[in-house]
Amino acid sequence: MFKSGFVAIIGRPNSGKSTLINALVGKKVTITSQHPNTTRNAIRAILTTESLQAVLVDTPGIHKPKTSLGSELNAIARESTDSVDIVIFTIAADEKVGKGDAFIARSIAELKGSKRFCIVTKIDRVRKDQVLQALSSAAQLASDHGFAWDEIIPISALKGEQLWIVQDLIEKYLPEGPAYYPHETLVDLDVSARIAEAIREATILGTIEELPHSIAVLVNEIEDRSEDLVAIDATIFVERDSQKGIIVGKAGSNIKKIGTIARPTIEEIVGKKVYLSLTVSVAAKWQRDPKALRRFGIIRDQ
Repeated sequence: MFKSGFVAIIGRPNSGKSTLINALVGKKVTITSQHPNTTRNAIRAILTTESLQAVLVDTPGIHKPKTSLGSELNAIARESTDSVDIVIFTIAADEKVGKGDAFIARSIAELKGSKRFCIVTKIDRVRKDQVLQALSSAAQLASDHGFAWDEIIPISALKGEQLWIVQDLIEKYLPEGPAYYPHETLVDLDVSARIAEAIREATILGTIEELPHSIAVLVNEIEDRSEDLVAIDATIFVERDSQKGIIVGKAGSNIKKIGTIARPTIEEIVGKKVYLSLTVSVAAKWQRDPKALRRFGIIRDQ
């Protein structure tokens, strides 16, 4: 008996969604950082075993939007819960349940037909009594909104604690069905998009607090130079000239560092050595511009 289906992972920004998905798949397939709203698209990661294929949908963190980008990220997250078999709501054990969690819980209460899990993440960061308090708060959150979780599981995705329970419960609740993807597929993103994400993650590392939201990446060209070498040309976009200066760095020091960080991940994606050419450009107020959001692949044409 083979089981398959779709599992949406939702939650507030920085509640451990992407880290959980990478841990379940057993390989890094979606980028992570300490900055909120790193995830910008509903990325489908594929968990496949001998008896199961779960399509794990990594969604942007739901938050109070201040820009067109923020509104679009919220819309992507909400759309991702439609017609899925399981919805997993992540709550970080090291943060108190708040208004953002209540806002998401109201949406979960309206779901029909989907199993509802609450996963308390980051338990390695807190004491056992704090874990118990987080579990109690999670149960109360559902009760306050007129439903009960099908499962509540405390985990540490970073350390692999109790991940097997999550996987077993996913298999328990998914229906019988065929595999949707070849068994070797780990993520449903084309090569260009995966490369752009790798560059964006490398750019986010070490930048000032507000800068990550202003970063977008476009891959302009991928050219096979030989059997062992591929040349990639990409542009990093920011919103202001001052941000461009931060990315480039003194005498190009930062842009070189970004290339050094991104290159190993890109080489793993393409399976070859990579010659990476990066430039930085300004797209003023792109987070508020629907045309720019479409250009950067955040708004998708219907």
